Amino acid sequence: MPADEPLHIPGYQFDPPPADAPDGEPEGLPSVPRPVNWNILTSDQAAFEWVELDRWVNWLRRTYGLGPSILPPLWHRHPELVWELSALHLHWLCAYDEQQNGSAPLGWHQDFAEARARLHDWVAACGARLDRDRATRQTAWPGEDPAPTIAEASIQDRAVDFRTFVVEDVARRRAVEDAYIAAAGSQSS
Repeated sequence: MPADEPLHIPGYQFDPPPADAPDGEPEGLPSVPRPVNWNILTSDQAAFEWVELDRWVNWLRRTYGLGPSILPPLWHRHPELVWELSALHLHWLCAYDEQQNGSAPLGWHQDFAEARARLHDWVAACGARLDRDRATRQTAWPGEDPAPTIAEASIQDRAVDFRTFVVEDVARRRAVEDAYIAAAGSQSS
């Protein structure tokens, strides 16, 4: 699937944004910046948020020339990077809001410098690279099963991996929602 082909999730079609646009929202979805709690997003919210964050991250890496030691291609597969980038995105949205104080972008850039250092540390710890990736290593605490051995995998096509990841995440969330609705329906009968 070519990188510029729209992402297809059942019930959704997200068209690729213009190359020079860092952000934008489809009609009918919230436009007020708000924190994203990835743990509790519905399938609909997750589909939207993944695409928006990916668009912004691509803009960010190109605008600031960020290399894979700060922003690896499969950042979406590392929760520590997702949470940091999501917070940075929200901060950017607020700093560049037209209602914001004129010095807010400078504050964002100061915080961005600190965030780049954290991103670099997390990328080093997780072992992500430009052409290879592996899941972030987990340490088993006493009494837990040993952590599984983690193998590195070659990155063939970042865009395809992202689309696959998002479709799987949305499907997982939708299955949880459907199970909840089914359980609620059987209790009311």
